[in-house]
Amino acid sequence: MTKKFDLNDDTVAVVIGSGAGGGTLSNELAQKGVKVVCLEAGKRYTPDDFVNDEWGAFLQTAWLDKRTTSGSWRVATDFSGLPAWIVKSVGGSTLHWAGASLRFQEHEFKVKTEYGDIAGANLLDWPISLKEMEPYYDKAEDKIGVTRTHGIPGLPGNNNFKVLYDGAKKMGYKDCHTGRMGINSVPRDGRNACLQLGFCFQGCKSGAKWSAGYSEIPKAEKTGNFELRTEAHVIQITHNKSGKIDGVVYVDKEGNQQKQKARIVAVAGNSIETPRLLLMSNSSMYPDGLSNSAGQVGKNYMRHLTASVYALMDKPVNMHRGTTMAGIITDESRNDPSRGFVGGYEMETLSLGLPFMAAFLKPGTTGYGPKVGKFLENFDHMAGMWIVGEDMPQESNRVSLNMNEKDQNGMPVPNVHFDDHENDLKMRKHAFGKGTDVYKAAGAVDIFETPPYPSTHNLGTCRMSEKARDGVCDKNGKSHDISNLFISDGSQFTTGAAENPTLTIVSLAIRQAEHIAKEMAKGTI
Repeated sequence: MTKKFDLNDDTVAVVIGSGAGGGTLSNELAQKGVKVVCLEAGKRYTPDDFVNDEWGAFLQTAWLDKRTTSGSWRVATDFSGLPAWIVKSVGGSTLHWAGASLRFQEHEFKVKTEYGDIAGANLLDWPISLKEMEPYYDKAEDKIGVTRTHGIPGLPGNNNFKVLYDGAKKMGYKDCHTGRMGINSVPRDGRNACLQLGFCFQGCKSGAKWSAGYSEIPKAEKTGNFELRTEAHVIQITHNKSGKIDGVVYVDKEGNQQKQKARIVAVAGNSIETPRLLLMSNSSMYPDGLSNSAGQVGKNYMRHLTASVYALMDKPVNMHRGTTMAGIITDESRNDPSRGFVGGYEMETLSLGLPFMAAFLKPGTTGYGPKVGKFLENFDHMAGMWIVGEDMPQESNRVSLNMNEKDQNGMPVPNVHFDDHENDLKMRKHAFGKGTDVYKAAGAVDIFETPPYPSTHNLGTCRMSEKARDGVCDKNGKSHDISNLFISDGSQFTTGAAENPTLTIVSLAIRQAEHIAKEMAKGTI
C-alpha cells in the first residue's frame, strides 16, 4: 500500500537515495514501523524497462549530471566529466552492479594497526570489527540471496570463467570459483533464476540479480509506512535554531522547490553526492557544511585500485555470454607486505560487450592502433578480468564544490580530485603481472592491459571514526556533530578493503536501521 506523507509531517525519517544503502535502510525502517520518505533524484525503471543494449542502457540510467575532475589519475584526462560510472535511478547503482558479494576480512577493519604508518596515507582503524559485522553480513547475504551462502548453489561457470580457472589452477592458486554473487542461481524471494543474458551492467531484465529498486523498495511500499518520490533532487538539508536537522529542500520533476520536514535525515547519495550535499547545506551555524567540524567532509575519497587484463585465446571464448562477472580468484586479497605493498586485491572475470570494449580498452585521443584493432577484430576470442584492490585513503583525494560550474538546478557541481598513492601503483603493477601470468598459463596468444576507467566503487568522503576529530560519523553512521543526521552509503567507509563494497553497504544499512529504530523509540532522536 503506497503511502503519501504531508510535507509538514515532521515525524518522518527522510532517506536521500534509494540504492544499496538508502533502499535497504528505507525498507528496514519501514518494516520496523518507522514512517519513511525516500527521495530519489532519478526515475523509476522496472526490469521490463531495461534495455539490453550497452549504450542505450547507459544513457537510460547513468548519472550524467555535470561534474568536473582534477588530479593525476588517468580518468581526469580520458573521462573528465564522468569520474564515476553510477546510476541515477530508483535502486541506484544496484541496477548496474555485477553482483559480487564479498565480506571484508578481519585485518581490513583495522588497517592502521595492521599496516602501520604509510607515508601519504591517512589510515585509520574502523570503529567496528568483523565480529560485530558478522551477524549483519549474514542477514545481508540472506536478503540478497548470495550464492554459496545459506545453502544457495553457485552460478554455472561460463567460458570466461573456465579460462580463468584453468590459468588459476596452473598458477597454483587455491581459491578460485564462480563467486559469491547476488544473482539467483535458483528461483528465490520472488525473483527468477539467472538466464545468463550477459547484460548485468544494464539492469537485469529477468530480475535474477538483487537490486534495491525492485527488491527492497516494493517491500517497503507494502508496509504502508513508506513513500517513494522520484525525480526529487535534494539541494539542501536544513536545521533549526538549536542545530538539529529539521528537513530537506528538493527540486521536484516540475522544477519546483519543495521542503519536506523530517525527524531524522539519512544521506545515501553515493560518495560524490553525499559530501556535496553536506557542503551545499552550509549555514551561519555550520559555515563549512553539515557534520564538518573536523574538516573531513569530502576528504579521503577512494575508488578502489582498478585495472583490467584481457587475453586473446586460440579458440572462441564468447565471454559476453553468461554473467558479466562469472568468477573470482581471491588468493591475492591477503595482506602480504613482502610483495612490496600493503593490502590486497581480487581478480574477477569481467566481460564488456563490443561497444563498451571499444570505449574502454584504450580510451583517450591517442588513437587505437593495430593492437587495439587486433583485439576488437577478435572479440569472440577474448577473455577478461577486472582487478579490484584496496587503495590508500588520502586527505588530498577529495570531493569539493566547484563554485565556477553550476548544475541544472543552479547548484555548484562536485569536483572529484584523485591522485594514485605509491602503494596503489605498486599493487596495480603486481596485479597486472599476476593477471598476465594467469592468462599465459591458460594458453593466451596475446594480452592487453587496460587502464582504470570510471569506477562504481566510490568510497570514503564521510568516513566513520571513533573520534570526532578523525571523521564525519560514528560506528552507527550517525554524524559526530548532529544527532539526527546519518550517513548511509559507501561514504562512511573508513577504508576500502579489497572486496567489492555492496554487501558491506547493505550490512551497515541493516545495522543502522536497528540503531535508528531503537533510538527513535527511546525518543533520543
